[in-house]
Amino acid sequence: MSESLAIGEMLKAAMIDRWGATDLDRHFQAFDTICSATQDRQDAVVALLRDRAVDLMIVVGGYNSSNTANLARICAESCPTFHVSDPDCLLSPDEIRHRPLGSKTEVTTRAWLPASGAVTIGLTSGASTPDNLVGATIAKLEVFCQ
Repeated sequence: MSESLAIGEMLKAAMIDRWGATDLDRHFQAFDTICSATQDRQDAVVALLRDRAVDLMIVVGGYNSSNTANLARICAESCPTFHVSDPDCLLSPDEIRHRPLGSKTEVTTRAWLPASGAVTIGLTSGASTPDNLVGATIAKLEVFCQ
């Protein structure tokens, strides 16, 4: 959302330069249409990654959701990140089916979860991801990490 607002401000400044401030209303309008839940999720994941040492992130949600893909991008800047569409993508403690950042296809990755020792997993989901998918993902992770 902050990036969109910054771009809007740049366009506004360009319109003022070209047409003047008095005619701005005729040449420029901005609408804040970004869902607050989307911004809340992005803010929360940034805070999590800033405040906690996380070994890997799992992002749950549709592959065609720009909101969810953006969460995966934010997470991937800090740690290994696996964008999964649903809990069925967690195949085993050794295999995960996911869509890598920037890819158009799902892949299966082996050795995604450390075999021994403590591991801290961060989890987030897109704003439209149903709570039951998030809960099922957590339940599967709990089984894998016992």
